[in-house]
Amino acid sequence: MLGTMHAWHAVQRGHEVVHLEREAEARGASVRNFGLIWVSGRASGPELETALRARELWERIGRDVPELGFRPNGSLTVLRTEAERAVAAEAAARPDADVRGFTLLDAAEARALNPALRGDFLGALWCARDAAVEPRTAQRALRARLLASGRYTFLGGREARELVGGTAVRDDHGEVHHGDAVVLCTGAWLGGLVRELVPDLPVRRVRLQMMQTDPLGEALTTSVADGDSFRYYPGFAGPGLDALNAGQPQHPTAADHRMQLLMVQRSDGGLTIGDTHEYDQPFGFDVVEDPYSYLAGVVEGLLGRPLPPIRRRWAGVYAQCTDTTRVVHRQQVQDGAWLVTGPGGRGMTCSPAIAEATADAIGL
Repeated sequence: MLGTMHAWHAVQRGHEVVHLEREAEARGASVRNFGLIWVSGRASGPELETALRARELWERIGRDVPELGFRPNGSLTVLRTEAERAVAAEAAARPDADVRGFTLLDAAEARALNPALRGDFLGALWCARDAAVEPRTAQRALRARLLASGRYTFLGGREARELVGGTAVRDDHGEVHHGDAVVLCTGAWLGGLVRELVPDLPVRRVRLQMMQTDPLGEALTTSVADGDSFRYYPGFAGPGLDALNAGQPQHPTAADHRMQLLMVQRSDGGLTIGDTHEYDQPFGFDVVEDPYSYLAGVVEGLLGRPLPPIRRRWAGVYAQCTDTTRVVHRQQVQDGAWLVTGPGGRGMTCSPAIAEATADAIGL
C-alpha cells in the first residue's frame, strides 16, 4: 500500500509512474491487515498529525475510488473493568480528545452505536475519527484507477535489483527503467538491494497472526477494540495506564503473544479479528492455536453469542522502525533515490500521508 500511495500522489501531480512489484500483485502486510484507518491511540505529535492527515486523504481518495470500500465507521474500545474505564476517562479528558474524536460512553450508549455488542461490559471509548477500507481489494481498486490515467504502468513479478545512476532501476529480468526519481517501498523485504544500500538500516520485522470468520449475520456498525489495546498504543500512556499495568495483568495468553483485540467487519459480513506481535527472529513458520482460541473467547464475550466459523487464518510480517516513536524511515540513498520503509502497524492507516510527505520532500 505504501508504494501504491506513492504512485497515486505522483500520478495526481501529473507525473508518469512505472511501478515494480516483487509479486504478481501485493501479498505482504498490505493485504494481511484489518483495513483500519486508525487514529485512536496515536502518540501526540508527528504520529497523530500523520494519522489525521491520512484520514483526510483516505476519505478524499475514497470518494474518487468507491471500490476502496471506505467507510467512516468509527471505533469502540470496549471497557470490561474499572481500571480500563479509568484509562479511557483519562484519554477522553485530554486536550486533544476532540481532535481524536474521543467520547466516553456507558454500556447503553455503546450498544446504541453498535447493537451487535450484547455481552457484559462497563462502557466504551468511542473514536469518531476511525474508519476502514477493504485491505484485500484496496490496491486493486487503486491500481485500476491509476491505469485509467494513462500515466501509470504496473509491472508485477519484477524485483528491483540495482540502482543505476540513482534515477534508474535494473530489475531481475535485466530490464532498466529510467526516471527522474526512484522511491523504494520495500515493505518487510529488508535484504538484497536494501541491505546493500543501507547495511545498518534501523528497522526490524514484526510477525502477527489474524483470522476471518464467516458472515456474522448482522451489522457490526463500528470497529471494535478491547482494553488490551491501551497497552499497545502510545497515545494512552499516563497514570491510568500505569495503574492498569500494575493492577490488572494481561491474560497469560495475551501477554505471551503480546496481544490486543481488534475487530472489523468486512464487506461480505465476515469479521477480521486479531492480533499478535512476534519480534524475535527467526519467526515461526506456522501459526499457533492458543491466540485464536483466546481471541474467539474475548469476541464471544463482547458479542454475547457464539462466533461464526473461522474461514481463514494467516500470518503476516511488517517492517517497523526500531525507534517506534518514528512514523517511518525515509532516507535518500543515492542522488534521486529514496528508501521509504518501517511504518510498522501504521502502514495501512498512514500510507497516504507518508507518501504525500515523500512527494513534497522530493519536489514532485
